[in-house]
Amino acid sequence: MEAVELRVGFVGAGRMAGGLARGLLRAGKVPASNVLASAPSDKNLDAWQESGCRTTHCNLEVLQESTLVFLATKPHILPGVLQEIRPAVGPHHIIVSLAAGVTLQTLQRLLPAGTKVLRLMPNLPCVVQAGAMVFARGSSAGDREAALLKSLLSSCGLCEEVPESYINIHTGLSGSGVAYVYLFAEALAEGAVKMGMPGGLASRIAAQTLLGAAKIMLETGEHPAKLRGDVCTPGGTTIHALHQLEKGALRATVMNAVEAATNRARDMAED
Repeated sequence: MEAVELRVGFVGAGRMAGGLARGLLRAGKVPASNVLASAPSDKNLDAWQESGCRTTHCNLEVLQESTLVFLATKPHILPGVLQEIRPAVGPHHIIVSLAAGVTLQTLQRLLPAGTKVLRLMPNLPCVVQAGAMVFARGSSAGDREAALLKSLLSSCGLCEEVPESYINIHTGLSGSGVAYVYLFAEALAEGAVKMGMPGGLASRIAAQTLLGAAKIMLETGEHPAKLRGDVCTPGGTTIHALHQLEKGALRATVMNAVEAATNRARDMAED
């Protein structure tokens, strides 16, 4: 399906939906005139209008005017939204849910039989087109729909198709993981402040350090343990610092954090 033909709708116009839309627009994947977003009030719609997108307060209008529809509402609101839009969902639609904890089984039960539905889990850096996203397809979504979604969302960062069972793990690794990285960046900067560096400068250097390290990891494909070893010299500053991190059980604590967030995501899906 060519981008000029594709009409993209968003039911829900919050921060994550806006980030995905900006990625599509900046990459030229879809013209702004082919994007329609709905929200109950004008609060979140002004920014969409400034980007040239069309807006509405009617969710059904999004279904009537769009082929690819992102469901970007809060999870507790989604069942009611699905009930509302169900009569307008047809075989030509591709439905993509961003709602955490709402399984493909639930989506397929609440939508008409045979609906092409996929489940997407983005993370916060999608709003600056540097996200990490995974998606899983429902039983009626085929290779064409998966390829279309991956092609479009590559403009927003890394996008990988996975089994649905990985989505909760992705939440623990990357969805919540963004906060772990912010905490680590804060600690890095505060260490520098303790040693006498101004806070603003320390925060900028900490952020650039994380960005650069991540870029090397992605571009080389090397295991992080090897890259870490490459920085260490015998008796040098880095190995002394790493010894302190190991004494503080950084590695085990982070693994425990990923496990805790993953288990919480699983619990939420069962509620």
